[in-house]
Amino acid sequence: MKAILYIGHGTRSKKGAEEARAFIERVIGRIDLPIQEISFLELTDPSIEEGFKRCVDKGATEIIVVPLFLLAAGHIKTDIPQALSLLQLRYPHIEVQVKDPFGVQEKILDAAVELVSDSAGTLEPQDRLLIVGRGSSDPEIHGNFAVIAEGIRNRLGINHVSVCYLAAAEPRLQEALQTICVKNVGRTIVVPYLLFSGLLIGEINQEVLKRQKLGYKILYTGPLSGHQMFEDIVVERAIGNKACVASCKVSS
Repeated sequence: MKAILYIGHGTRSKKGAEEARAFIERVIGRIDLPIQEISFLELTDPSIEEGFKRCVDKGATEIIVVPLFLLAAGHIKTDIPQALSLLQLRYPHIEVQVKDPFGVQEKILDAAVELVSDSAGTLEPQDRLLIVGRGSSDPEIHGNFAVIAEGIRNRLGINHVSVCYLAAAEPRLQEALQTICVKNVGRTIVVPYLLFSGLLIGEINQEVLKRQKLGYKILYTGPLSGHQMFEDIVVERAIGNKACVASCKVSS
């Protein structure tokens, strides 16, 4: 019998955890499969081990693992595979299939642009966009963000789109935001490239609010999961058939 195990990052933020659970519950409601469990890599319960065990206890013989991660950094390449390897040793009779993270997709860039338009309306040539990533030492992530920035720049038709990070990479948010605000004669639009709310979104909000109080013309979008398309992608990943997004039927 098939099961789906969703793996979120996890957060110390109660709001962020509730937002992630609500997102996954909406996905679960769209898929006709009796065994579907929520889990988190860290900081939020239930753990991957607990979610996996719940699938097994309910009769799963095949578990489709769907990571709710935007890009393939250390968590996707190392942490989740290690956790699943230990579980496969404990449950050798269970077939495990791991789906890819969201990655860089044209429709994700389209969704990001729609979120910008919803927040800022029509952009002027003097407006600047700042994309804020979680941050990673993995060089592949920096290549991904270069593609993301270029794709968004082309879609919006503006010249100034830059990237900064909250940790583990440069430039950091405070430095990048201050540099743009001082130079910019138009508006600064901050785009958190994060899936859900949480402490990191709170950090971005604080930096934006601080500069708004100083009179800078700055605004920001919400997390990416605010766009319906991300829910659609998770459904597609889980059922493995893009044509079934609307009807969402999976047989066991």
